[in-house]
Amino acid sequence: MGSVASLAAWQAALRDSERLDDLQYAGRRIIQNTETTCFSLDAVLLARFACIKRGDHVLELGTGAGVIPLLIARDDLTIDAVEIDPVMAELAMRNVRLNGLADCVRVRTGDFRATEGLGKRGSFDCVLSNPPWYPLGQGKIGRAARAHHEITATLADAAAAARHALRFGGRFALVHVPARLDELFFALKENGMAARRLQFFAPRMDAAPRFVLVEAVVGASVGALTVLPPLLGDAAQAEKEA
Repeated sequence: MGSVASLAAWQAALRDSERLDDLQYAGRRIIQNTETTCFSLDAVLLARFACIKRGDHVLELGTGAGVIPLLIARDDLTIDAVEIDPVMAELAMRNVRLNGLADCVRVRTGDFRATEGLGKRGSFDCVLSNPPWYPLGQGKIGRAARAHHEITATLADAAAAARHALRFGGRFALVHVPARLDELFFALKENGMAARRLQFFAPRMDAAPRFVLVEAVVGASVGALTVLPPLLGDAAQAEKEA
């Protein structure tokens, strides 16, 4: 991997409606477009939750500005990221280049529903996804509609794309909302996967879970799910500050 660009180079790369944020990890930064969708805690939780092994070939479905590849990239990985929005894909490419990660992270514009464009079937060890949470007609629709609502892709689409990309025994990690766990398990089963690890995130001890993180394995049988202790917002903040 190369070195992170100087702060002056980052600032020179900024365009209208863009801001520069420090990822507080390995000296890496990210440019975000404030008129579209900026990453939030769910993406950070997924990057931390995913079990990525040495030498893995990783695929992210819907990378946005590229935050997850920036948080997981290391010398022993090859990471491919697909993004349907050409503006966001170009931004992710800039972020990868300025962070000196172009040797291990490749970003391209594409629709992961067209699975033939993901490459040869079974060529990835791990797939990550932060798919839209809400079906159309549910939740508020604002400027982040494409990221939060199933306008361009559904939960079932993400599961089908992951199955196409993954080898037998490969891992699919995603973050979603607990209210759709039944649909999530159904989509996994329909695509020959079974959940192996599950973890909830709640903002406080006395609050209902806001997110659920799930890792599924291709070809695994049901009945061996490990439910990890929940993550709490205050605990996550304490760990960050430690």
